[in-house]
Amino acid sequence: MEVIEPRLPKGMRDILPKQMVLRQRILGIVEQTFAEYGFEPLITPAAELTEILLGKYGADAEKLIFFVQHPGGKEELALRYDLSVPLSRVVAQYPDLPKPFRRYQIAPVWRAERPQRGRYREFWQCDADIVGSASMLADAEIVALIHAVLRRLGFEQFTTVINNRKLLTGIGQYSGVPEARLPQLYRAIDKMDKIGLDGVRKELRRGRLDERTVDRLCELLWPAGGEQATLDDLRSPLADYPQAMEGIAELEELLSYLPELGVESDFCRVDLAMVRGLDYYTGPIYETLVEKPKIGSITGGGRFDGLVGRFSTQGFPATGTTIGLERIIDVMEELKMFPAAETLVEVLVTVFEPSLLPESLKLLTELRSAGLRCELYYGTDPLGTQIRYALKKGIPLLAILGPDEVGAGLVAVRELASKSQTQVARADVAAALRELLDGQAA
Repeated sequence: MEVIEPRLPKGMRDILPKQMVLRQRILGIVEQTFAEYGFEPLITPAAELTEILLGKYGADAEKLIFFVQHPGGKEELALRYDLSVPLSRVVAQYPDLPKPFRRYQIAPVWRAERPQRGRYREFWQCDADIVGSASMLADAEIVALIHAVLRRLGFEQFTTVINNRKLLTGIGQYSGVPEARLPQLYRAIDKMDKIGLDGVRKELRRGRLDERTVDRLCELLWPAGGEQATLDDLRSPLADYPQAMEGIAELEELLSYLPELGVESDFCRVDLAMVRGLDYYTGPIYETLVEKPKIGSITGGGRFDGLVGRFSTQGFPATGTTIGLERIIDVMEELKMFPAAETLVEVLVTVFEPSLLPESLKLLTELRSAGLRCELYYGTDPLGTQIRYALKKGIPLLAILGPDEVGAGLVAVRELASKSQTQVARADVAAALRELLDGQAA
């Protein structure tokens, strides 16, 4: 029989137990924060009809969609690219959902991107969205939610940058950019940090914008030759462009709510060159960056008021964010932000000899009933071998029942990190183990 080499498709990963322990800790914090902010869980299928996904993201993004089909299948299917379009389909399909509809979804998505650090073809998104409110309070709550999640995860240095698509559109109108070429404008502006002002000018010219249009645009956004304009700088030249003025007013209102929502000013700022790549954004947009390591945005989102209306004659305003789990983990691991934990198992119950196996099984059951996460060592290898197994797996505590302990109604408790061992009354062993675990976590 031919042996098949065990390997993975490019951009896909196995997530082994050691990594899953870290992921579950992070997801626990994210999910708890979402729930505290009034968001409720939703699950949608991994595959959607292609007509649901296509025409929503933009041509460049849609080149990355994975199409899936089974022999004889009559429906054309694709793996979901994000969680926002499925959410919009859900809202249109179930019109009686209470509005505003606040939902969170934590699930994998798929994109046929070129794999690189922090970018995978299968990755998890943690989304929280509010559908049914046009108020800037909804956007401010999303920014506050991002801030709360990252602070609770232990991030001390990050910046959530905020902009508005209406303002960007107004800037394009002021500069003379034809509406059909606005996506080219967005893409060029978005590259400012990477290619500088001269590079942005070249990109705009490459998009067949004339020199006067390029000059007007650059002089408006970067009047000091690279130093970004402020909202006050834009108010006068854009006074005759209602969409731009609406964008400025929305940004100012959003920002005014953040202090009362607990968002410290050091952690957010307006960035007029931040664009977000997807076509469906219609108003405020936001993404979060960390200085070290340079890995790109770790959260992203914004207002997508027109997306539900793509699936229904009744549209709803909507706003939300996605927190990129993979990049969050990459940053936290590199910065050693999370305590090391290799296993969820808290206690290894040893087996001293075959005749004492029934006692070990009884102890195992007692400890599990007390809420401790326990594993039984299979076999009767020497105690040293059982200790080495616990060390390799990262299990912090051993519960040992030898003949002397059984006869005296005791359990020997060994703490592997300190190599200390004490004897505890059988009736008190669960409480003693819990106390040791709490001490290690403190």
